[in-house]
Amino acid sequence: MTQALAALKDRVAGTVIRPGDEGYEEARRVYNAMVDVRPAAIVRCANDEDVVEVVRAAAERRLDLAVRGGGHSVPGFGTAEGAIVADLSPMQSVHVDDAARTATAGGGTTWGRFNDVTAAHGLATTGGIISTTGVGGLTLGGGIGYLSRGFGLSCDNLVSARVVTADGSLVTANADENPDLFWALRGGGGNFGVVTEFTFRVHPVTTIYGGPMFFELSDGVALLRYFRDFITTAPREFGGFPAFQIAPPLPFVPADRAGQPFVALVSCFNGPAEEGERLLQGFRDVAMPVAEHIGEMPYAALNSAFDGLVPPGLQHYWKAAYVREMTDEAIAVHMEHGPKVPTVNSTVHLYPIDGAVHDVSADATAFGHRDANFAPVIAGMWPDPADNEKNIRWVREYYAAIAPHSEAGGYVNFASPDDQDKVADNYGANYRRLSEVKRRYDPDNLFHLNQNIRPVPVPSPRGSTA
Repeated sequence: MTQALAALKDRVAGTVIRPGDEGYEEARRVYNAMVDVRPAAIVRCANDEDVVEVVRAAAERRLDLAVRGGGHSVPGFGTAEGAIVADLSPMQSVHVDDAARTATAGGGTTWGRFNDVTAAHGLATTGGIISTTGVGGLTLGGGIGYLSRGFGLSCDNLVSARVVTADGSLVTANADENPDLFWALRGGGGNFGVVTEFTFRVHPVTTIYGGPMFFELSDGVALLRYFRDFITTAPREFGGFPAFQIAPPLPFVPADRAGQPFVALVSCFNGPAEEGERLLQGFRDVAMPVAEHIGEMPYAALNSAFDGLVPPGLQHYWKAAYVREMTDEAIAVHMEHGPKVPTVNSTVHLYPIDGAVHDVSADATAFGHRDANFAPVIAGMWPDPADNEKNIRWVREYYAAIAPHSEAGGYVNFASPDDQDKVADNYGANYRRLSEVKRRYDPDNLFHLNQNIRPVPVPSPRGSTA
């Protein structure tokens, strides 16, 4: 391996960082501090050709290959013990084509970087909930965000991708070229190659109306029931969601209430402020907020508003589900477990995924849960490793309690390392087809450090007893 890595260093334009090199300790760290491993090398890829070299080296030497885009993988799939890491973080170029209404981003781009560039053109596409998330990981797993109800998932807005496949080929995937690969990339995770460039459809988005509102726990049942009914007819421009959250010590939160748990509503209305105000007044008519920070703001400002609560270096353990109907019984479970959110960093979000998400047919992309109306996530995040056992228990007990009220499977971007036995359910109705595409593009499962789709076995020749 030593000779192979030395040879790789001579073949790439980017930097190869190995144990003992200056900067290795920093380079090996990932977003989830619970993941503490030592890869054999981290290659900071400067261009497509560097990615090709890394993929070929890993395949030829049968090394574990980890792909790191934005680096936000909760299970820590952007690294592994003894692996070679293709770190795409230097590849963050963003280009907007106003005439075509598209934006192209390098594979290591974060949503914050993407939003900064597209905002200058008055445009955006569906990104995540915080801006430090990587464009690549979010999109490949589906891409739920503030703009989903209006414009669909991130993957629904992907129009083309440049991909390094397991054999080291650099290919384009879109509706006309390698359409089966293009289909699989839109919801199938990082199973099919390294995407070095994404081209998205972008939409007019400038100032939105919204922000967070905090309500007493005693009003939680009424608010969740109201949201359940409200969202079925809400304008698609509304992208808000209910949550459980400990109030941080911010100026708009009464000092004596900071540090206490609340039912929250985070709203993002991509329309006239007066219409947004009317919609939010409906929630105030149900219950009086304890605190709120509502108003007009750039979309990018809301997308980065919660970055400070989730800095790198926290401990992470998450679980996710899909829900067709938020029943009264499910609401009761949330009201039992949600208020036990352990730290200000942790949260529970109940994302609506209707509207434009439902406009896309179930088999048009690999995202396999178009029949769901909500995607709850129990996001356990905390600073002290000494709290791991009790906080992981909170996530698991909460998840077990909502399971009887949920569909099989959950959003792959929110799954944990111990969810590999749920992979088929997490990918949903399209899993078999994904497995077949996997066989065509990655028959040896080089890209296995992910929520892994195994290639469907090659059929034995007729008459064979093998």
